[in-house]
Amino acid sequence: MTTISPPRLDKQSFTDPEKAWEYMAELYHRNTGFIRGHLDALTKGVVPAGRVRACYPQVEVRSTSYSRHESTLPYGFLHTPGLYRTTVTAPDLFRTYYQEQFTVILKNHGGTIDIGESDTPIPLHFAVEANERIDGEALNALNIPLRDVFDAPDLGNTDDEIANGTFVPPRGGPYPLAAFTAPRVDYSLFRLSHYTGTDAGHFQNFVIFTNYAFYIDEFCRVAKEYMRSGHAHYESFIEPGNVVTDNALRGGNVAGTAPVRAPQMPAYHLTADRGRGITMVNIGVGPSNAKTITDHIAVLRPHAWIMLGHCAGLRNSQELGDYVLAHAYVREDHVLDADLPLSVPIPALAEVQVALEQAVHEVTETEGIETKKIMRTGTVATFDNRNWELRDQAEITQRLSQSRAVALDMESATIAANGFRFRVPYGTLLCVSDKPLHGELKLPGMASDFYRTQVNRHLQIGLRAMEILRDQPAERLHSRKLRSFAETAFQ
Repeated sequence: MTTISPPRLDKQSFTDPEKAWEYMAELYHRNTGFIRGHLDALTKGVVPAGRVRACYPQVEVRSTSYSRHESTLPYGFLHTPGLYRTTVTAPDLFRTYYQEQFTVILKNHGGTIDIGESDTPIPLHFAVEANERIDGEALNALNIPLRDVFDAPDLGNTDDEIANGTFVPPRGGPYPLAAFTAPRVDYSLFRLSHYTGTDAGHFQNFVIFTNYAFYIDEFCRVAKEYMRSGHAHYESFIEPGNVVTDNALRGGNVAGTAPVRAPQMPAYHLTADRGRGITMVNIGVGPSNAKTITDHIAVLRPHAWIMLGHCAGLRNSQELGDYVLAHAYVREDHVLDADLPLSVPIPALAEVQVALEQAVHEVTETEGIETKKIMRTGTVATFDNRNWELRDQAEITQRLSQSRAVALDMESATIAANGFRFRVPYGTLLCVSDKPLHGELKLPGMASDFYRTQVNRHLQIGLRAMEILRDQPAERLHSRKLRSFAETAFQ
Protein backbone atom coordinates (compact mmCIF):
# COMPACT_ATOMS: atom_id res chain seq x y z
CA MET A 1 0.00 0.00 0.00
CA THR A 2 1.30 3.46 -0.90
CA THR A 3 2.42 5.64 1.99
CA ILE A 4 1.48 9.31 1.95
CA SER A 5 3.86 11.44 4.04
CA PRO A 6 4.94 15.09 4.19
CA PRO A 7 8.38 15.85 2.63
CA ARG A 8 11.08 14.75 5.03
CA LEU A 9 12.91 17.71 6.55
CA ASP A 10 16.67 17.70 7.10
CA LYS A 11 18.24 17.05 10.49
CA GLN A 12 19.66 20.26 11.93
CA SER A 13 22.27 20.90 14.64
CA PHE A 14 21.92 23.50 17.39
CA THR A 15 23.95 25.00 20.21
CA ASP A 16 21.05 27.23 21.29
CA PRO A 17 18.43 25.29 23.36
CA GLU A 18 15.67 27.71 22.32
CA LYS A 19 16.42 27.26 18.62
CA ALA A 20 16.54 23.49 19.08
CA TRP A 21 13.12 23.54 20.71
CA GLU A 22 11.71 25.77 17.96
CA TYR A 23 12.75 23.34 15.22
CA MET A 24 11.39 20.40 17.23
CA ALA A 25 8.06 22.22 17.59
CA GLU A 26 8.03 23.04 13.86
CA LEU A 27 8.47 19.37 12.95
CA TYR A 28 5.88 18.19 15.44
CA HIS A 29 3.17 20.67 14.50
CA ARG A 30 3.72 20.17 10.78
CA ASN A 31 3.50 16.37 11.07
CA THR A 32 0.52 16.21 13.43
CA GLY A 33 -1.21 18.84 11.29
CA PHE A 34 -0.60 16.67 8.24
CA ILE A 35 -2.38 13.73 9.88
CA ARG A 36 -5.26 15.85 11.15
CA GLY A 37 -5.68 17.43 7.74
CA HIS A 38 -6.18 14.03 6.10
CA LEU A 39 -8.58 13.03 8.90
CA ASP A 40 -10.63 16.18 8.33
CA ALA A 41 -10.68 15.49 4.59
CA LEU A 42 -11.84 11.94 5.29
CA THR A 43 -14.85 13.25 7.24
CA LYS A 44 -15.78 15.11 4.02
CA GLY A 45 -15.53 11.91 1.98
CA VAL A 46 -12.01 12.41 0.56
CA VAL A 47 -10.37 9.00 0.98
CA PRO A 48 -6.52 9.07 0.90
CA ALA A 49 -4.86 7.16 -1.94
CA GLY A 50 -2.67 5.30 0.55
CA ARG A 51 -1.67 5.04 4.20
CA VAL A 52 -1.21 8.44 5.85
CA ARG A 53 1.99 8.54 7.89
CA ALA A 54 4.04 11.21 9.65
CA CYS A 55 6.70 10.59 12.29
CA TYR A 56 7.72 12.02 15.65
CA PRO A 57 10.63 14.45 15.96
CA GLN A 58 13.85 12.95 17.28
CA VAL A 59 16.63 14.37 19.44
CA GLU A 60 20.21 13.12 19.16
CA VAL A 61 23.35 14.04 21.06
CA ARG A 62 26.80 12.51 20.93
CA SER A 63 29.59 12.06 23.46
CA THR A 64 33.17 11.38 22.43
CA SER A 65 34.84 11.15 25.84
CA TYR A 66 34.64 9.55 29.28
CA SER A 67 35.72 12.85 30.85
CA ARG A 68 34.01 13.77 34.10
CA HIS A 69 32.06 16.98 34.66
CA GLU A 70 31.68 19.10 37.76
CA SER A 71 27.93 19.70 37.67
CA THR A 72 26.16 19.07 40.98
CA LEU A 73 23.01 17.94 39.15
CA PRO A 74 22.37 14.17 39.17
CA TYR A 75 21.24 14.24 35.52
CA GLY A 76 22.49 15.74 32.26
CA PHE A 77 25.35 13.27 31.71
CA LEU A 78 26.11 10.94 28.81
CA HIS A 79 27.54 7.91 30.62
CA THR A 80 29.49 6.37 27.71
CA PRO A 81 30.97 7.74 24.49
CA GLY A 82 28.50 7.23 21.66
CA LEU A 83 25.18 8.31 20.20
CA TYR A 84 22.12 9.04 22.38
CA ARG A 85 18.62 9.34 20.96
CA THR A 86 14.97 9.75 21.90
CA THR A 87 11.70 10.56 20.18
CA VAL A 88 9.84 13.59 21.55
CA THR A 89 6.28 14.88 21.61
CA ALA A 90 4.07 17.71 22.89
CA PRO A 91 6.75 20.42 22.58
CA ASP A 92 4.47 23.21 23.83
CA LEU A 93 3.65 21.33 27.02
CA PHE A 94 7.29 20.39 27.64
CA ARG A 95 8.95 23.60 26.42
CA THR A 96 10.60 24.48 29.72
CA TYR A 97 11.57 20.86 30.37
CA TYR A 98 13.22 20.31 26.97
CA GLN A 99 15.08 23.60 27.08
CA GLU A 100 16.42 22.82 30.56
CA GLN A 101 17.59 19.36 29.50
CA PHE A 102 19.28 20.71 26.37
CA THR A 103 21.00 23.43 28.39
CA VAL A 104 22.45 21.01 30.95
CA ILE A 105 23.72 18.55 28.32
CA LEU A 106 25.36 21.29 26.27
CA LYS A 107 27.01 22.69 29.39
CA ASN A 108 28.35 19.30 30.45
CA HIS A 109 29.38 17.90 27.08
CA GLY A 110 29.48 20.69 24.51
CA GLY A 111 28.75 19.57 20.96
CA THR A 112 25.31 20.06 19.47
CA ILE A 113 21.67 19.13 19.91
CA ASP A 114 20.58 17.47 16.68
CA ILE A 115 16.88 17.61 15.79
CA GLY A 116 15.33 15.63 12.94
CA GLU A 117 12.55 13.24 12.05
CA SER A 118 12.42 9.73 13.50
CA ASP A 119 11.08 6.57 11.89
CA THR A 120 8.42 6.19 14.61
CA PRO A 121 4.96 6.95 13.21
CA ILE A 122 2.64 9.27 15.12
CA PRO A 123 -0.61 7.36 15.78
CA LEU A 124 -3.79 9.08 14.68
CA HIS A 125 -5.09 8.99 18.27
CA PHE A 126 -2.12 11.05 19.48
CA ALA A 127 -2.14 13.54 16.60
CA VAL A 128 -5.64 14.68 17.57
CA GLU A 129 -5.91 17.12 20.47
CA ALA A 130 -7.57 15.76 23.61
CA ASN A 131 -10.35 18.36 23.40
CA GLU A 132 -10.72 18.19 19.61
CA ARG A 133 -14.09 16.98 18.34
CA ILE A 134 -14.24 14.70 15.28
CA ASP A 135 -17.29 14.10 13.08
CA GLY A 136 -17.71 10.48 14.09
CA GLU A 137 -20.97 10.04 12.21
CA ALA A 138 -19.34 10.99 8.92
CA LEU A 139 -16.46 8.59 9.53
CA ASN A 140 -18.81 5.75 10.44
CA ALA A 141 -20.85 6.35 7.30
CA LEU A 142 -17.75 5.73 5.15
CA ASN A 143 -17.39 2.23 6.59
CA ILE A 144 -13.60 2.43 6.27
CA PRO A 145 -11.58 1.18 9.29
CA LEU A 146 -9.33 4.04 10.41
CA ARG A 147 -6.50 1.56 10.92
CA ASP A 148 -6.56 0.95 7.16
CA VAL A 149 -5.66 4.58 6.59
CA PHE A 150 -3.81 5.84 9.66
CA ASP A 151 -1.25 4.43 12.09
CA ALA A 152 -2.65 3.14 15.38
CA PRO A 153 -0.80 3.04 18.73
CA ASP A 154 1.82 0.30 18.84
CA LEU A 155 2.27 -1.10 22.34
CA GLY A 156 5.76 -2.18 21.33
CA ASN A 157 6.72 1.51 21.47
CA THR A 158 5.01 2.29 24.77
CA ASP A 159 6.57 -0.04 27.33
CA ASP A 160 8.65 0.94 30.37
CA GLU A 161 11.81 -1.03 29.61
CA ILE A 162 14.04 2.03 29.85
CA ALA A 163 12.61 3.24 33.16
CA ASN A 164 12.64 -0.31 34.54
CA GLY A 165 16.31 -0.74 33.68
CA THR A 166 15.65 -3.82 31.54
CA PHE A 167 16.32 -2.24 28.13
CA VAL A 168 19.61 -3.42 26.62
CA PRO A 169 20.87 -1.00 23.96
CA PRO A 170 23.03 -2.19 21.07
CA ARG A 171 26.75 -2.08 21.75
CA GLY A 172 27.96 1.38 20.89
CA GLY A 173 24.43 2.80 20.88
CA PRO A 174 22.23 4.48 20.18
CA TYR A 175 21.64 4.75 23.91
CA PRO A 176 18.33 6.06 25.29
CA LEU A 177 18.40 9.77 26.03
CA ALA A 178 15.14 9.80 28.02
CA ALA A 179 13.24 7.32 30.17
CA PHE A 180 10.09 7.62 28.04
CA THR A 181 9.63 7.44 24.27
CA ALA A 182 7.22 9.84 22.57
CA PRO A 183 4.44 7.22 22.13
CA ARG A 184 4.75 6.30 25.83
CA VAL A 185 4.43 9.98 26.81
CA ASP A 186 1.45 10.50 24.50
CA TYR A 187 -0.28 7.42 25.88
CA SER A 188 -0.11 8.86 29.40
CA LEU A 189 -1.06 12.40 28.40
CA PHE A 190 -4.33 11.12 26.97
CA ARG A 191 -5.01 8.81 29.93
CA LEU A 192 -4.46 11.67 32.39
CA SER A 193 -7.33 13.64 30.93
CA HIS A 194 -9.55 10.56 31.08
CA TYR A 195 -8.77 9.65 34.68
CA THR A 196 -8.50 13.10 36.28
CA GLY A 197 -10.91 15.28 34.32
CA THR A 198 -8.25 17.93 33.67
CA ASP A 199 -5.80 18.48 30.82
CA ALA A 200 -2.22 17.34 31.33
CA GLY A 201 -1.01 20.90 30.84
CA HIS A 202 -2.57 21.95 34.15
CA PHE A 203 -0.48 19.56 36.26
CA GLN A 204 2.09 21.21 38.48
CA ASN A 205 5.57 20.02 39.44
CA PHE A 206 4.63 19.25 43.04
CA VAL A 207 1.92 16.61 43.46
CA ILE A 208 0.01 15.46 46.54
CA PHE A 209 -1.94 12.20 46.48
CA THR A 210 -4.68 11.38 48.95
CA ASN A 211 -7.06 8.49 49.56
CA TYR A 212 -9.91 10.50 51.06
CA ALA A 213 -12.27 13.10 49.58
CA PHE A 214 -12.14 15.06 52.88
CA TYR A 215 -8.65 16.23 51.92
CA ILE A 216 -9.83 17.35 48.49
CA ASP A 217 -12.70 19.31 50.05
CA GLU A 218 -10.23 21.10 52.30
CA PHE A 219 -7.79 21.69 49.43
CA CYS A 220 -10.58 23.28 47.39
CA ARG A 221 -11.57 25.48 50.32
CA VAL A 222 -8.00 26.65 50.87
CA ALA A 223 -7.33 27.15 47.17
CA LYS A 224 -10.45 29.25 46.62
CA GLU A 225 -9.56 31.37 49.64
CA TYR A 226 -6.10 31.90 48.09
CA MET A 227 -7.80 33.09 44.91
CA ARG A 228 -10.18 35.45 46.76
CA SER A 229 -7.45 36.94 48.90
CA GLY A 230 -4.97 37.46 46.04
CA HIS A 231 -2.25 34.98 47.04
CA ALA A 232 1.16 36.22 45.95
CA HIS A 233 2.41 32.91 44.49
CA TYR A 234 -0.53 31.04 42.95
CA GLU A 235 -2.09 32.27 39.71
CA SER A 236 -5.24 30.15 39.37
CA PHE A 237 -7.15 27.16 40.73
CA ILE A 238 -8.30 24.48 38.27
CA GLU A 239 -10.90 21.78 38.97
CA PRO A 240 -12.20 18.81 36.92
CA GLY A 241 -13.78 19.90 33.66
CA ASN A 242 -10.91 22.42 33.39
CA VAL A 243 -12.92 24.89 35.47
CA VAL A 244 -10.51 27.78 36.05
CA THR A 245 -10.76 30.31 38.88
CA ASP A 246 -8.25 33.13 38.47
CA ASN A 247 -6.48 34.86 41.32
CA ALA A 248 -8.24 38.09 42.32
CA LEU A 249 -5.04 39.92 41.35
CA ARG A 250 -5.59 38.60 37.81
CA GLY A 251 -9.29 39.52 37.67
CA GLY A 252 -10.85 36.65 39.64
CA ASN A 253 -12.70 35.29 36.62
CA VAL A 254 -14.26 31.82 36.62
CA ALA A 255 -14.52 29.86 33.36
CA GLY A 256 -15.38 26.30 32.37
CA THR A 257 -18.08 23.76 33.14
CA ALA A 258 -17.88 21.01 35.73
CA PRO A 259 -18.34 17.48 34.34
CA VAL A 260 -21.71 15.76 34.68
CA ARG A 261 -20.01 12.76 36.26
CA ALA A 262 -16.96 12.92 38.49
CA PRO A 263 -13.81 11.41 36.96
CA GLN A 264 -12.29 8.29 38.49
CA MET A 265 -9.37 10.10 40.12
CA PRO A 266 -10.16 13.83 40.08
CA ALA A 267 -7.25 16.27 40.03
CA TYR A 268 -7.10 19.86 41.31
CA HIS A 269 -4.35 22.35 40.55
CA LEU A 270 -3.05 25.45 42.30
CA THR A 271 -1.05 26.81 39.38
CA ALA A 272 2.05 28.98 39.48
CA ASP A 273 4.62 30.27 37.03
CA ARG A 274 6.74 27.56 35.32
CA GLY A 275 4.63 24.82 36.92
CA ARG A 276 5.83 25.64 40.43
CA GLY A 277 2.39 25.16 41.96
CA ILE A 278 0.71 22.20 43.65
CA THR A 279 -1.53 19.52 42.17
CA MET A 280 -3.69 17.30 44.37
CA VAL A 281 -5.23 14.03 43.20
CA ASN A 282 -7.82 11.89 44.97
CA ILE A 283 -6.68 8.39 44.01
CA GLY A 284 -9.39 6.67 46.04
CA VAL A 285 -8.62 3.36 47.70
CA GLY A 286 -6.16 0.75 46.57
CA PRO A 287 -2.73 0.16 45.07
CA SER A 288 -4.08 -0.35 41.54
CA ASN A 289 -5.28 3.26 41.38
CA ALA A 290 -2.02 4.43 42.95
CA LYS A 291 0.05 2.69 40.28
CA THR A 292 -2.21 3.74 37.43
CA ILE A 293 -2.10 7.46 38.14
CA THR A 294 1.62 7.61 39.00
CA ASP A 295 2.44 5.67 35.80
CA HIS A 296 0.90 8.54 33.88
CA ILE A 297 1.93 11.57 35.95
CA ALA A 298 5.54 10.36 35.80
CA VAL A 299 5.85 11.33 32.13
CA LEU A 300 5.33 14.98 33.16
CA ARG A 301 8.61 14.73 35.12
CA PRO A 302 7.36 16.35 38.35
CA HIS A 303 9.90 17.47 40.91
CA ALA A 304 8.27 15.63 43.83
CA TRP A 305 5.17 13.75 44.93
CA ILE A 306 3.96 12.79 48.38
CA MET A 307 1.16 10.75 49.89
CA LEU A 308 -1.16 12.34 52.47
CA GLY A 309 -3.86 10.07 53.79
CA HIS A 310 -5.23 7.91 56.55
CA CYS A 311 -3.76 4.72 57.90
CA ALA A 312 -4.26 2.10 60.55
CA GLY A 313 -1.99 2.67 63.54
CA LEU A 314 -0.30 -0.55 64.67
CA ARG A 315 1.18 0.51 68.00
CA ASN A 316 -0.75 0.79 71.24
CA SER A 317 1.16 3.97 72.06
CA GLN A 318 -0.33 5.78 69.06
CA GLU A 319 -3.39 7.98 69.31
CA LEU A 320 -5.99 8.72 66.68
CA GLY A 321 -4.78 11.79 64.81
CA ASP A 322 -1.06 11.05 65.28
CA TYR A 323 1.18 11.31 62.22
CA VAL A 324 3.41 8.68 60.66
CA LEU A 325 6.41 9.75 58.58
CA ALA A 326 7.38 6.72 56.50
CA HIS A 327 11.07 5.92 56.37
CA ALA A 328 10.65 2.38 54.99
CA TYR A 329 7.94 0.34 53.29
CA VAL A 330 6.65 -3.22 53.40
CA ARG A 331 5.46 -3.81 49.85
CA GLU A 332 2.55 -6.25 49.81
CA ASP A 333 0.57 -4.30 47.24
CA HIS A 334 1.85 -6.61 44.44
CA VAL A 335 0.92 -4.30 41.55
CA LEU A 336 4.58 -3.47 40.85
CA ASP A 337 6.11 -6.90 41.39
CA ALA A 338 6.67 -7.43 37.65
CA ASP A 339 8.27 -4.00 37.18
CA LEU A 340 10.25 -3.51 40.38
CA PRO A 341 11.40 -6.67 42.18
CA LEU A 342 10.72 -6.89 45.91
CA SER A 343 14.47 -7.29 46.41
CA VAL A 344 14.89 -3.62 45.44
CA PRO A 345 14.87 -1.40 48.56
CA ILE A 346 12.87 1.84 48.49
CA PRO A 347 15.05 4.29 50.45
CA ALA A 348 13.80 7.31 52.34
CA LEU A 349 14.92 10.51 50.63
CA ALA A 350 16.48 12.92 53.10
CA GLU A 351 15.36 16.04 51.23
CA VAL A 352 11.68 15.05 51.33
CA GLN A 353 11.86 13.67 54.88
CA VAL A 354 13.37 16.89 56.19
CA ALA A 355 10.74 18.99 54.40
CA LEU A 356 7.87 16.94 55.84
CA GLU A 357 9.30 17.03 59.36
CA GLN A 358 9.96 20.77 59.15
CA ALA A 359 6.39 21.30 57.98
CA VAL A 360 5.07 19.33 60.96
CA HIS A 361 7.12 21.52 63.31
CA GLU A 362 5.86 24.73 61.72
CA VAL A 363 2.17 23.86 61.42
CA THR A 364 1.79 22.16 64.81
CA GLU A 365 4.14 24.65 66.53
CA THR A 366 5.96 21.86 68.33
CA GLU A 367 9.63 21.01 68.78
CA GLY A 368 11.69 18.06 69.95
CA ILE A 369 9.91 15.70 72.33
CA GLU A 370 6.61 17.49 71.76
CA THR A 371 6.76 16.63 68.07
CA LYS A 372 7.60 13.02 68.90
CA LYS A 373 4.40 12.81 70.91
CA ILE A 374 2.31 13.37 67.78
CA MET A 375 4.52 11.93 65.01
CA ARG A 376 6.39 8.65 64.65
CA THR A 377 8.96 7.86 62.00
CA GLY A 378 8.80 4.23 60.99
CA THR A 379 7.90 1.52 58.52
CA VAL A 380 4.59 1.64 56.66
CA ALA A 381 3.09 -1.61 55.39
CA THR A 382 1.01 -1.41 52.23
CA PHE A 383 -1.43 -4.28 51.60
CA ASP A 384 -3.66 -5.04 48.63
CA ASN A 385 -6.40 -6.48 50.86
CA ARG A 386 -8.64 -3.81 52.38
CA ASN A 387 -10.15 -6.36 54.74
CA TRP A 388 -6.85 -7.67 56.07
CA GLU A 389 -8.31 -7.56 59.59
CA LEU A 390 -10.53 -10.53 58.71
CA ARG A 391 -7.59 -12.87 58.11
CA ASP A 392 -5.76 -14.96 60.70
CA GLN A 393 -4.72 -12.33 63.22
CA ALA A 394 -1.80 -14.34 64.62
CA GLU A 395 -0.18 -14.60 61.19
CA ILE A 396 -0.80 -10.95 60.27
CA THR A 397 0.36 -9.62 63.63
CA GLN A 398 3.56 -11.66 63.51
CA ARG A 399 4.50 -10.40 60.05
CA LEU A 400 3.77 -6.79 60.91
CA SER A 401 5.74 -7.06 64.13
CA GLN A 402 8.74 -8.61 62.37
CA SER A 403 8.78 -5.73 59.89
CA ARG A 404 8.63 -3.19 62.74
CA ALA A 405 5.70 -1.53 60.94
CA VAL A 406 3.98 1.31 62.76
CA ALA A 407 1.17 1.87 60.24
CA LEU A 408 -0.69 0.11 57.45
CA ASP A 409 -2.44 1.45 54.34
CA MET A 410 -3.14 0.49 50.72
CA GLU A 411 -1.32 3.12 48.65
CA SER A 412 1.84 4.59 50.18
CA ALA A 413 4.37 1.93 49.20
CA THR A 414 3.02 1.90 45.64
CA ILE A 415 3.46 5.65 45.28
CA ALA A 416 6.94 5.54 46.82
CA ALA A 417 8.01 2.55 44.70
CA ASN A 418 6.81 4.16 41.49
CA GLY A 419 8.60 7.35 42.50
CA PHE A 420 11.79 5.32 42.89
CA ARG A 421 11.16 3.52 39.60
CA PHE A 422 10.52 6.72 37.64
CA ARG A 423 13.14 8.89 39.44
CA VAL A 424 10.56 11.19 41.04
CA PRO A 425 11.37 12.25 44.63
CA TYR A 426 8.70 10.85 46.97
CA GLY A 427 7.55 10.84 50.58
CA THR A 428 4.70 9.79 52.84
CA LEU A 429 3.00 11.43 55.82
CA LEU A 430 -0.05 9.56 57.11
CA CYS A 431 -2.57 10.24 59.85
CA VAL A 432 -3.76 7.46 62.16
CA SER A 433 -7.52 7.15 61.77
CA ASP A 434 -8.09 3.86 63.60
CA LYS A 435 -6.24 1.10 65.47
CA PRO A 436 -7.92 -2.17 64.48
CA LEU A 437 -5.36 -4.39 66.23
CA HIS A 438 -6.29 -2.68 69.48
CA GLY A 439 -10.04 -2.51 69.00
CA GLU A 440 -10.11 1.25 68.39
CA LEU A 441 -12.50 1.69 65.47
CA LYS A 442 -14.23 4.95 64.65
CA LEU A 443 -17.92 5.31 65.50
CA PRO A 444 -19.90 7.58 63.13
CA GLY A 445 -19.87 10.60 65.43
CA MET A 446 -16.24 10.09 66.35
CA ALA A 447 -15.31 9.89 62.66
CA SER A 448 -16.96 13.20 61.84
CA ASP A 449 -15.18 14.97 64.68
CA PHE A 450 -11.87 13.35 63.79
CA TYR A 451 -12.05 14.41 60.16
CA ARG A 452 -13.17 17.93 61.02
CA THR A 453 -10.33 18.58 63.44
CA GLN A 454 -7.46 16.72 61.76
CA VAL A 455 -7.78 17.09 57.99
CA ASN A 456 -7.10 20.83 57.84
CA ARG A 457 -3.89 20.58 59.84
CA HIS A 458 -2.68 17.53 57.91
CA LEU A 459 -3.31 19.27 54.58
CA GLN A 460 -1.56 22.43 55.75
CA ILE A 461 1.48 20.31 56.59
CA GLY A 462 1.46 18.82 53.10
CA LEU A 463 1.14 22.21 51.43
CA ARG A 464 3.92 23.65 53.54
CA ALA A 465 6.20 20.68 52.79
CA MET A 466 5.70 21.21 49.07
CA GLU A 467 6.55 24.89 49.42
CA ILE A 468 9.76 23.95 51.23
CA LEU A 469 10.67 21.52 48.45
CA ARG A 470 9.76 24.08 45.80
CA ASP A 471 12.32 26.51 47.19
CA GLN A 472 15.17 23.99 47.07
CA PRO A 473 17.66 23.95 44.18
CA ALA A 474 17.23 21.08 41.72
CA GLU A 475 20.60 19.53 42.62
CA ARG A 476 19.36 18.96 46.17
CA LEU A 477 15.87 17.77 45.38
CA HIS A 478 16.67 15.24 42.65
CA SER A 479 18.59 12.74 44.75
CA ARG A 480 21.38 10.63 43.28
CA LYS A 481 19.77 7.72 45.12
CA LEU A 482 17.27 7.58 42.26
CA ARG A 483 19.88 7.26 39.50
CA SER A 484 21.20 3.94 38.18
CA PHE A 485 24.57 2.88 36.70
CA ALA A 486 23.91 3.87 33.08
CA GLU A 487 21.24 6.51 33.49
CA THR A 488 19.43 8.53 30.83
CA ALA A 489 20.68 12.10 30.52
CA PHE A 490 17.20 13.64 30.63
CA GLN A 491 15.87 14.13 34.18
